[in-house]
Amino acid sequence: MANPFEVNFESSFGKSDGASAPAFSFSATPAAEPEEPLVTEEVEVVNNEEDEDVLFKIRAKLFRMARECDPPEWKERGTGDVKLLKHKESGKIRVLMRRDKTLKICANHYLHPVMQLQPNCGSDRSWVYTCPDDYGEGNEEGVEEVLAIRFANSENANKFKEAFEDAQAKMQELIDSATGGDAAEEKAAEAEAEKPAEAEAEKPAEEAAVEKAE
Repeated sequence: MANPFEVNFESSFGKSDGASAPAFSFSATPAAEPEEPLVTEEVEVVNNEEDEDVLFKIRAKLFRMARECDPPEWKERGTGDVKLLKHKESGKIRVLMRRDKTLKICANHYLHPVMQLQPNCGSDRSWVYTCPDDYGEGNEEGVEEVLAIRFANSENANKFKEAFEDAQAKMQELIDSATGGDAAEEKAAEAEAEKPAEAEAEKPAEEAAVEKAE
C-alpha cells in the first residue's frame, strides 16, 4: 500500500529522459528591510479647565426637560463625569459635565446660590433643579433649563448634594464680598457728599455767636 504522505518529486515536477528533476528551493523568504521608527509629536490639548481646581467629581447621567415638545418630556443629554470646578483667580464655581468618549459638553453653568436641588419623584438617587443660564449642548448664550441628574445610588446622590450646597455657600460669600465692597464705597461717597451741608449748617451759628459778642 502506498504511503499517502510520500511525495514523488519526479511525478510532481516532471522528468525528461536523461535530465535531472528541476531544482526545488526551500530557502526562507528574504527578510524585509527594517522600517524607520515613527516620529510622534506630543500635542497639548486645551480644554479650558487649566485655570480651575476640581472640588468634586462623580459619574452621573443628565437629562433636560424638553419644553419644546407637546407635552414636555425628559430627554437624555449624556452620561459621564460631572465636576464642580473653582477658578483659581476669580473663585467662581461652575458645574461642568462631558459625555463619555466624545467629551462633548452637556452641562456648563455657574453654581448660582438661588438654585435648589429637588428630589425627583419616585427616586432617591436623582435630583431636579432649574438653571437660569446653561451653556451646555453648544449654547453660545445662556439658556434657562430644567435639569435632572441621576447617580448610581442614593449615597452618590447625597454626596453630590452636599458638595453642591457647599459650593453654593462659597459662591454666596463671593457675591456678598463683592456687593459689600460696593455698599461701603457708596456709603463713603454719601458721607463725603453730606460734609458740605453740615459745614453750611454750622456757619450761621458761628456768625450768630460773633454778632452776639460784638
